[in-house]
Amino acid sequence: MTNAVDFDPFARFRNATRARIGIGRTGDAMTTQSVLEFQLAHARARDAVHGEVDFTALAAELAPTRTLLIKSLAKDRATYLTRPDLGRRPDPVDLPSATESYDIVFVIADGLSAAAVQRHAAAVCKATMRRLGGFSIAPVILGQQARVAFGDEAAAAFGAQVAIVLVGERPGLSVPDSLGAYMTFAPKLGRRDSERNCISNIHDDGLSYELAAEKIAWLTKEALRLKLSGVDLKENVAPSDRLIDR
Repeated sequence: MTNAVDFDPFARFRNATRARIGIGRTGDAMTTQSVLEFQLAHARARDAVHGEVDFTALAAELAPTRTLLIKSLAKDRATYLTRPDLGRRPDPVDLPSATESYDIVFVIADGLSAAAVQRHAAAVCKATMRRLGGFSIAPVILGQQARVAFGDEAAAAFGAQVAIVLVGERPGLSVPDSLGAYMTFAPKLGRRDSERNCISNIHDDGLSYELAAEKIAWLTKEALRLKLSGVDLKENVAPSDRLIDR
């Protein structure tokens, strides 16, 4: 017979999620352990937002693939966080003069989690490239102080048909290093969010690199075939397939 004192009705839920469920209390306050764990999670989330990506190390990790560092109009992190509009626009000084066009451009943007980009972006980028053989791929753009829409204008400078933006997602108190991927057909200044396809929660306890790469590559190939992306492009695969319908 289960001892009522030892019975924890929330145990089975904790086994299925990293969310804080039934954390308990002492008197009318949380336990000391719960408070300390919350403070640590909050500190990690703040560090992710305010952190800086080491783009030199990221470029070395992507080698021998060529990379190009392009800064946004946000000159520093403080400006980036208070002026989202500036993070959406690349600095014209850094934009290349396109001499040829490409099928695909990868853009790695720091976004709101430097930790996510540093830990996951290169691996996801390389895994996706392996699945896109036969397409011309531009040098990888490294977007400093950049948000998702940054990729539209940056990719357009290469005459790319598709932009794939890998970006650090806004951190939560459970996952401070989640990476997101946004795919846009015919990228250009002024594209709406509804014209993109998003794959999120790429991290150690979420979507794996290989599965994320398969989903990104499948969407990219379909976008190039159908000449569209966003709400008009849906995954339509069997449940048994490795690609999971979102």
